[in-house]
Amino acid sequence: MKAKFNIINSTCIPVQIDNCNTDLIIPARYLASTTRDPKFFGNAFMHDLRYDAEGKPISDFVLNQPAFSETPHEGVHEIIVGGQNWGSGSSREHAAWAIAGYGVRVVITSSFADIHRNNLLNCFVLPVVVTKDFQQELFDSINKNPDTKVTVDVPNQTVTNNETGHSEHFEINGYKKYCLMNALDDIDFLLESREKIETYERQK
Repeated sequence: MKAKFNIINSTCIPVQIDNCNTDLIIPARYLASTTRDPKFFGNAFMHDLRYDAEGKPISDFVLNQPAFSETPHEGVHEIIVGGQNWGSGSSREHAAWAIAGYGVRVVITSSFADIHRNNLLNCFVLPVVVTKDFQQELFDSINKNPDTKVTVDVPNQTVTNNETGHSEHFEINGYKKYCLMNALDDIDFLLESREKIETYERQK
């Protein structure tokens, strides 16, 4: 899951569901698993929207439509454009594990549940907040042309709809931005700062 963030230019998966809660992102029955295998949680991503009770794909759900069913990889479906209030409901970090395990690197929406937003950052998935107008423009562009690409420029904190050329600035905590751009989790960051910490301790 750890990979440096710089500029991501990718097609998108449009999940146009407002209040898409963490139980939809990953059903509760998967929370009992003790594995941290990304593939396991990736396979569980939106499972009950993707499959019926007999395990057959639900053809009209976006992840099963031919234009969006390809497994995310560099430049392809690394971005989700989601509905408003993405990640509401329980605080389960498994929802972020599922998104990361599926291969998504960026989630763009007009509003996130705060805990889920932080969980995404901790799982090396960038949450990007845009205006509702820009969010709708992205949905319109993708629905018109599934090959629409969006560019997320992390150093400059901009997101651009390549279909229209329109851009917006997004906010990100400076510490988390540094960690994403250097593929560091919280422990990695502390280890990177070990000499500074030890120097400070010796001066006390």
